[in-house]
Amino acid sequence: MKLAVIVLALLAVFVAFTLWKARAHEARAEASHPPEGRILSVDGHRVHAVVMGPDDRADAPDLVLIHGLSGNTRDFTHALAPALAARYRVIVFDRPGLGYSERINRTGATITQQAEVLSRAARKLGAERPIVLGHSYGGAVALAWAVHRPEALSALVLLSAPSQPWQRDLSWYYRLTSHPILGPIVIPLITAYVRDARVSATLDAIFAPQDPPPGYAAHVGAGLTLRRETLRANALQRANLLGEITALQPHYPRIARPVESVHGTADTTVGLDIHALPLTDQIDDARLTRLDGIGHMPHHVARPEVIAAIDRAAIRAGLTPEE
Repeated sequence: MKLAVIVLALLAVFVAFTLWKARAHEARAEASHPPEGRILSVDGHRVHAVVMGPDDRADAPDLVLIHGLSGNTRDFTHALAPALAARYRVIVFDRPGLGYSERINRTGATITQQAEVLSRAARKLGAERPIVLGHSYGGAVALAWAVHRPEALSALVLLSAPSQPWQRDLSWYYRLTSHPILGPIVIPLITAYVRDARVSATLDAIFAPQDPPPGYAAHVGAGLTLRRETLRANALQRANLLGEITALQPHYPRIARPVESVHGTADTTVGLDIHALPLTDQIDDARLTRLDGIGHMPHHVARPEVIAAIDRAAIRAGLTPEE
């Protein structure tokens, strides 16, 4: 009996210390990497948006950028958004549950729900029919936007985007962190005890075979990824993605907007042959740009080619004149 009491007391101390350490880690991350933009209220949900570019939108097409898994606005504000801001009114969103955007629900916001919230946020910022660019998981959200809200965009740009059902099993990490019982137990341990440097080290695998650009790890804020709410939202979204894409895929032929798809041939995270190639046959107005030897992060390592794809989308949508 006495041993059981001691064990329970030690467990209680460990839990309290872990929760304190997790809160401290989150506080440091938010202090070092605060919101870059403004917080909008969209259907009662907080959405973080960064807006760059000309104040006079008459000659500057609206361009929405949607980040991938575990990301936030800083993935785009590091280099791509500033490079585009001279000619576009760029709107960068944190997806629901990540960065500084609030979770929509506790089960993992679907790509369709995210597209709905972000399209309304864009409209709130005056972007009625923007070009919508999505990277990786954000590409799936962009596809859902094009399928379900076609009147609310002018063109679609997909970077390394998953679009087709696949055979690979969900990784043990996402199985664990998305689990209804184990996830809420394990996630505070990750927040409390995993160092930001460990997350930064994983960037090498994400960027492979290229290297992360100088200053990227410091800019993007690894600690933001390790917050408890973010880890849980990200895990649930990833766990649900296959089923959501399977349901969305039959509707791709309905997309009647210009589509520019950019995909690296060396992308081992989202394979070109599995995803980008079939998509060009499923959407009449889709064009694919293959980037030889490029991995999963073309907007950092092949930025001129990505910008060229955005420019082509703007021309094809009639938003800018052909040079």
